[in-house]
Amino acid sequence: MQDDTETPTQPTLWLLAVRDHRDRAAFLRLFEYFAPRLKAMLMRGGLRDGSAEDVVQDVMLTVWHKAAQFDPHRAEASAWIYRIARNRRIDLARRKPPPEPDALTEPEGSEPDAAQILALGQEAALLRKALDGMSPDQARVLEQAYFEDLPHSRISEVTGLPLGTIKSRIRLGLERLRRDLNYLRQP
Repeated sequence: MQDDTETPTQPTLWLLAVRDHRDRAAFLRLFEYFAPRLKAMLMRGGLRDGSAEDVVQDVMLTVWHKAAQFDPHRAEASAWIYRIARNRRIDLARRKPPPEPDALTEPEGSEPDAAQILALGQEAALLRKALDGMSPDQARVLEQAYFEDLPHSRISEVTGLPLGTIKSRIRLGLERLRRDLNYLRQP
């Protein structure tokens, strides 16, 4: 914030000339002063060269159009302009769709062999036996969460139980399975 007794910086004087008189020469000086600095800031923020230049053009156009909103008693010109650039960069990042994950491909020859199929079948039978040893309510919630891939909120809707109860049953059920099937993890 600028104190009334302080002398405004040169960029602030240029911006005031743009604000008060639509001074094109002052705007040119602002552009020449801030464009390389803004571009460097945006590139450090992750924008590529061409995108950074586009954002700089957009920011400086905004400075021209919104100069009437500049108040030198609230901030220096540099703070005001950098805030516009920062907000533009954030807006740009929010509009960009998230990257698509790479498709996973199975390596050739990854088909399970007979021993793997047999071991998997045995583990599934042990899991079923452990689930059968639980209370039916707890086992059903685990089946819905992990076999049917239902979110906890959907299980709560289907069963009519509170979400906290669903989460507790799942947590306790997983602890019990971990305890009951721990011997499978031993080498």
